[in-house]
Amino acid sequence: MPVKGPFEKAKLYIESHPKISEELVVKNKINNPGPCITISREAGARADVISEKLVAFLQKYYTDNQAPWTIFDKNLIEKVIQDHHLPQSLSKLMEEEKYSAVKSLMIELLGGQPPIFTLIHKTTETILQLAQLGNVIILDRAANIITSKLHNTYHVRLVAPLEYRIEHVRELFNYNRMEAIDFIKHEDHDRKDFVQTYFHKDISDPLLYHLTINTQTISDDEAVDLIGNSIVKKFPEMFSVGD
Repeated sequence: MPVKGPFEKAKLYIESHPKISEELVVKNKINNPGPCITISREAGARADVISEKLVAFLQKYYTDNQAPWTIFDKNLIEKVIQDHHLPQSLSKLMEEEKYSAVKSLMIELLGGQPPIFTLIHKTTETILQLAQLGNVIILDRAANIITSKLHNTYHVRLVAPLEYRIEHVRELFNYNRMEAIDFIKHEDHDRKDFVQTYFHKDISDPLLYHLTINTQTISDDEAVDLIGNSIVKKFPEMFSVGD
């Protein structure tokens, strides 16, 4: 039976790996992990399309003893909840938005749920574990900052002019123009705020990335070739390159 959903793909990815301990993650002692690509994006900059095409590009180098390349985006939330035995109701709370100290305290007291900084810590642990396993693309959630000290990571930022992003969002979600603008404004604000609040970094700082791409100026396939070939050249020992 074919695997259709991103969460099902993520589950298969995790099941293909042995369970690793947090101690090994912290000490960076996992032997020969595959690459981990983090993608930070402006809303509507076509990260959805490019990441899917990038998986197909990198899967050409797949061997039987590796896990298939997998994207972790929204399904990352589900993995954190499962890994740490958290209530499913936390799924909405773990979206990338700013939590004040008062709001976090009220959630903890009234809902009997972990404070937001506990959730951020658990998400960080999960991202580190995925990065150590390798053959993953992790979108947003400050993954580039969290994994910045690991040797197997490559960090990409996707940007584009606002009008270009509006058109992509309208096409993707069948939004009218005002709905698309509101979506982009909300998403960009939340992502910037999330990184600034919990990691004290500017999401647009070019020094946080190996590569920044304006997706209006090159096609999806060109972006994939640029990222994919950069990864293969940077980590040749991690790929099986045939004739």
